[in-house]
Amino acid sequence: MSDAARLLENLDDQQRVAAETLLGPVCLLAGAGTGKTRAVTHRIAYGVASGVYPPGRVMALTFTARAAGELRSRLRALGTEGVTARTFHASALSQLNFFWPQVIGGTMPRLLDSKARLLAHAADGLRLRLDTATLRDVAAEIEWRKTSRLTLAEYAARNRPAPPSLSADRVVDLQEAYERLKDERRQLDFEDVLLAAAGMIEAEPRVAQQVREQYRFFVVDEYQDVSPLQHDLLRLWLGSHSDVCVVGDVSQTIYTFAGASPDYLLGFGSEFSEATVLRLEHNYRSTPAIVSTANRLMRGRPGALELTATSAAGPEPTTTAYESDQAEAKGVAASIAAQLAAGVEASDIAVLFRINAQSQLLESALQDAGVPYQVRGATRFFEQREVVEAIMLLRGATVGAVTGPLERSVGDVLSSIGWSAEPPETAGAVRSRWESLDALMRLAREAPEGTSLRSFVEDLAERQAAQHEPTLSAVTLTTIHSAKGLEWESVYLVGLAEGLLPLSHAKDDAAIEEERRLLYVGITRARRSLALSWAGGSGGSRAARKPSRFLSILG
Repeated sequence: MSDAARLLENLDDQQRVAAETLLGPVCLLAGAGTGKTRAVTHRIAYGVASGVYPPGRVMALTFTARAAGELRSRLRALGTEGVTARTFHASALSQLNFFWPQVIGGTMPRLLDSKARLLAHAADGLRLRLDTATLRDVAAEIEWRKTSRLTLAEYAARNRPAPPSLSADRVVDLQEAYERLKDERRQLDFEDVLLAAAGMIEAEPRVAQQVREQYRFFVVDEYQDVSPLQHDLLRLWLGSHSDVCVVGDVSQTIYTFAGASPDYLLGFGSEFSEATVLRLEHNYRSTPAIVSTANRLMRGRPGALELTATSAAGPEPTTTAYESDQAEAKGVAASIAAQLAAGVEASDIAVLFRINAQSQLLESALQDAGVPYQVRGATRFFEQREVVEAIMLLRGATVGAVTGPLERSVGDVLSSIGWSAEPPETAGAVRSRWESLDALMRLAREAPEGTSLRSFVEDLAERQAAQHEPTLSAVTLTTIHSAKGLEWESVYLVGLAEGLLPLSHAKDDAAIEEERRLLYVGITRARRSLALSWAGGSGGSRAARKPSRFLSILG
């Protein structure tokens, strides 16, 4: 059997067809838990191994550095080297850095690290005093306008809702002042990178030719989240070619507020008349009961897939009503503590919620119950003080003549800053620090035999650059948005009340449907156990809440 054929051995029938369909426009509709990343990486590896794809001419595009790092890691594990896997922004930035000196001259403008800070300066110039929340809202409007490829005049004509403390006209004035100030300082923001790359390809035939000669075969993950700007840039990269495979799930479109549109995924067959449309609907992640719950929520929605569960049966999802948010947090914490006592790993449990403000009560309740937890989306793992210190010391240790097994070498370094083989009995900051150091220790234990300390430190640097963080032995607290792409054995979805999910500002049908899709993403993060809950109120004088309208659909 050839190496190429061997790559297809362990794929199911749907995944195999996807992996073998290498040329022309391909749309892969892949439901939650159906092994889409497996199918995509095997498709690329098979294309390279069979000689159809020269690896240096393949570009795999995704939306986060973490996802791009995951693609690269999986391709390496399949023996495929030389394929480029990047975010849209990283690809555009690389092209700008290369072509800017040739086309415009000089160095590329400096990238802006914070819209809010520059917006605050622009507001000062307009004699406006704005709080952080308003600045953040205006920054989001700038991002939406640019990813939608609208001029300021076109944006003004849309009559978008303004933040409470500003009129629509002042929002436009503030954006104009922001753009002037940015140009004066010779800076580009995140969206400008995509706009400038697209503009350069549109205006310079020589640039377009070089880009299209370099990359010939494209794969785009999470295509339901592509914005008009990203879609246009992809078409410019393709030129007259059509060898592009897009992968997505309309039911997981949860970023329309940032300019994403599922229309490009739904309309792929119309945009490319010769397109092959394939489906992945065998769910390998969740129990039949969880899959059935997810299917009920999305049944009848345009483009929704009907998933089929393949795993063994598990417990039915539960729904619990609590009197207050405090009672809900305590109830969830007690349930998690019972799971830990029964032998469930803390890292296999997650609590998901709609907005960050819901985290505080949960953190207090888990701490009171002695449950270790991490808040995803807070300080990144590789930016934590103890992790920075540990990596610095590990890098220093590579200078000396280090001998012996990797695990012992890493253990010696980590022990010098407080790590021990057994976790501390107390919760809180001490336990959190130990969890971070122990995550580094687990990476050392899991490294291939014979890995040197130098190679281990280099691997940590690659992980940091790709935001590929290790798993901590702690319960995860995170928003549903941040949970996208992740999964756990046991998931608690809290705050399923009107005003929280759906949020109170979700007024029209489109906004309600986005909230529905968000709940679907939350449900499909669970492998075996799913607990839904809601609270009647937050105490005080606030009016009683009603259960989310989606709970009646779930049954």
